[in-house]
Amino acid sequence: MAFEELLEDPVVQTYLHELVGPRGMPVAAAPPDGEVTDEELAEELDLELNDVRRALFILYENDLADYRRLRDEDSGWLTYLWTLEYGSIPENLRDEMHRLLDALEERREYERNHEFFLCEVDSIRFEFEEAMEFGFECPQCGSELDALDNDHLVTAMDDRIDELRAELNVA
Repeated sequence: MAFEELLEDPVVQTYLHELVGPRGMPVAAAPPDGEVTDEELAEELDLELNDVRRALFILYENDLADYRRLRDEDSGWLTYLWTLEYGSIPENLRDEMHRLLDALEERREYERNHEFFLCEVDSIRFEFEEAMEFGFECPQCGSELDALDNDHLVTAMDDRIDELRAELNVA
């Protein structure tokens, strides 16, 4: 996928937004050509320097940016020259999908292996053991706890797990 197409993809945009947040999104959404300092980027995008630095370091931690340091011979100051490299986004997204799949499978097993009770008044869900400790009464409002059928939740998880497995091409 070409670099420009990658940035137009709503999934990629959402991924970048989740990484850097709304204040860092201008940095992630408009990567400069070649190397740039954080100060230049902050000025060009009219952003706070700390927001630019935060976004750059988050991108760096996720293998989406790289930098090289230059030391000024006279002052000894270090200058960081940043390059954004989005080639690993597809792999990062696959990794995220695998983590989601693992988490969903784990949660599905938890939902399958536990019995739940619900306080209809306060919308609080309790595991069987907790409900039993409270005498099947809500500790907040005193109303009776009703058995909760979570089959619809497990079914929804099954469907999403099947979709993720198909997309990731895993059995």
